[in-house]
Amino acid sequence: MRAEERSGWQLSAPFVLFLLAFAAYPICFAIALVFMHWDLVTVPSFAGLDNLVHLATDTRFWRAVANTFVFLFIHVPLQIATALALALALDRPLVLRAFWRAAFFLPVVISGAVVAILWSNLYATDVGLINGLLARVGIAPVPWLTDPRTAMPAIALMVTWKNVGFYVIIYLAGLQNVPRSCREAIEIEGATSWQRFRFLTLPSLLPQTILVLTLSTINGFQLFIEPYVMTGGGPLRRTYSVVLYLYTNAFSYQKMGYAATIGVALALIIGAVVAVQRRLLGRAEAA
Repeated sequence: MRAEERSGWQLSAPFVLFLLAFAAYPICFAIALVFMHWDLVTVPSFAGLDNLVHLATDTRFWRAVANTFVFLFIHVPLQIATALALALALDRPLVLRAFWRAAFFLPVVISGAVVAILWSNLYATDVGLINGLLARVGIAPVPWLTDPRTAMPAIALMVTWKNVGFYVIIYLAGLQNVPRSCREAIEIEGATSWQRFRFLTLPSLLPQTILVLTLSTINGFQLFIEPYVMTGGGPLRRTYSVVLYLYTNAFSYQKMGYAATIGVALALIIGAVVAVQRRLLGRAEAA
């Protein structure tokens, strides 16, 4: 082996060891647990296909999957629209523009549990600030977190508020790459603000939109802290997410094999959804 090749392997060895220890081993261990019964105390025993059969017939798991998709259908479009609108606003000359950009990004770095507790108080039916403001304009208090119809939309709104700053940065970076010559040319042609957005800005931001869609979908499937802190999965299990169900099976019921099965199934679902998104948006980008 040449000295250059030996040096390359030596330099890459720490990263390879990191991947083996914190990526490859956990994945292989999780797949192995799919075929095991293990309660963290006794020795694992072979379960065959029991966990997979249980998963296929587990109504609580499929309820959690449905809840997660409801969350995604609300959260992802709202996230994209809000991030794009804020990026367009913050891209213009503003007083204290750097301050406003930092202010919108601040919730991203705050602990999710802290944000969930804060919004739980804001959503409180009797003493919450939101219902207090609604009462001033004559609107009856809304049971945001205790009504099955409003609990998941309320959580989706809160998650959008927390994460929007990260996606605003992505869109702002994309706006910097819109050619100035194109902007000047379309303005000279007399295009309206809507036409400039529709035919120049929006197509130019398609790569950023694909990235925001993919990241927000993956993060949305990992919904856990918010329902765990704010609702505990209720009311009537309408906010019970897949990750929360996985956590309950692993650490409340000590069913590590079944929890691993849920985790593997979730990974496959995420991969399938993201693949479909990429395929559909890839066609749109090619067109």
